[in-house]
Amino acid sequence: MTDILLPIAIMLAAAKLGGEFCERFLKQPAVLGEILVGVLIGKSALGWIDGQDHVLQSIAEMGAVLLLFEVGLESDLGELFRVGTKALWVAILGVILPLAMGYGLMIVTGHSSFESIFVGAALTATSVGITARVFADLGVLKSYSASIVLGAAVIDDVLGLIVLATVSGIAKTGSFSLMNALQVTGIALLFLVGAIVIGLRATPMLLRWAHAMQTRAAVSSAAVVIAFILAALAHLAGLAPIVGAFAAGLVLAQTEQRVEFEDQVRSIADIFSPVFFVMMGASISLSSFNSTTVAIAAIMFVVAVLSKTVAGLSLPAKGVSKWMIAIGMVPRGEVGLIFASIGLTNKLIGDNVYTAIVIVVLATTMITPPLLKVASKNEITAT
Repeated sequence: MTDILLPIAIMLAAAKLGGEFCERFLKQPAVLGEILVGVLIGKSALGWIDGQDHVLQSIAEMGAVLLLFEVGLESDLGELFRVGTKALWVAILGVILPLAMGYGLMIVTGHSSFESIFVGAALTATSVGITARVFADLGVLKSYSASIVLGAAVIDDVLGLIVLATVSGIAKTGSFSLMNALQVTGIALLFLVGAIVIGLRATPMLLRWAHAMQTRAAVSSAAVVIAFILAALAHLAGLAPIVGAFAAGLVLAQTEQRVEFEDQVRSIADIFSPVFFVMMGASISLSSFNSTTVAIAAIMFVVAVLSKTVAGLSLPAKGVSKWMIAIGMVPRGEVGLIFASIGLTNKLIGDNVYTAIVIVVLATTMITPPLLKVASKNEITAT
């Protein structure tokens, strides 16, 4: 047990110290500090944590599941429908452009088809959490432009998860087949729609039963149970467990018992999610920092920024801040890191590409707050 408890204690303490440093002194999201301290205490630096340890990886993956569950809880289906067409426009272009550009540029620079399509997939998702946090800090979270960005980011996550499921299916079969890709996409869509439709009917009753129980934390336990069951069912269906966790969050966000368990679920996620980010950093090999990695990261960064900016500026609508929407779509954040982790674990990408993806996630996250502050000035005046 010492081999498990001591590393977790080190990771949690390091995560909180790193996160505090970034938030207090650098005015950046805590996730940046959590990743960077992971690099510091990882095997290629201080050597306190083995980023390839299977037990610690399993615990970290639980953190990823809880993280996507929390993202789903913070998403509003009603708001998605309100800004639906505009958010869908930005989201679809925000998936197609980075996927196509990332794939094309990686192929041109001599990478394999698997690595190229996975890089494109990893660049599709926009960070809901980071963007929402910046909007809240700027006082424009309830603005129309912000609603479009957050709606598009959620749709991006859903589409990105479908792309991830498709890419994972290709990895299992060893080759691309249009029929297999359509089959995986169909399963992913069917699972998401089925989980939401059935869940909206079943979960209120389950939570009412839990509410009637006298045992402590029955409602929050029931919510986590539902999330884990849907995550497990997603895995059995050949999808990533985070797909099921995200669907569970979307469903439970609509229940009247949400106020009873949301803070408790967030507290659980606050324990496990930092472990995931620290393990992401600990998995980085410092030996992979070379000219090749820097070149790959530079290519990805251009694709990441340009593709989302074009998607936002192309929105055919008036009365919105297109630059605010474009910049708000740039940060990759949590889902991009989860993509990278899955790719490395399943040997779809090498150390250089993995490190480059993490660098791009960090870079896009760091540039967004100052740029968004400038872009949102007109929105602040309008609201």
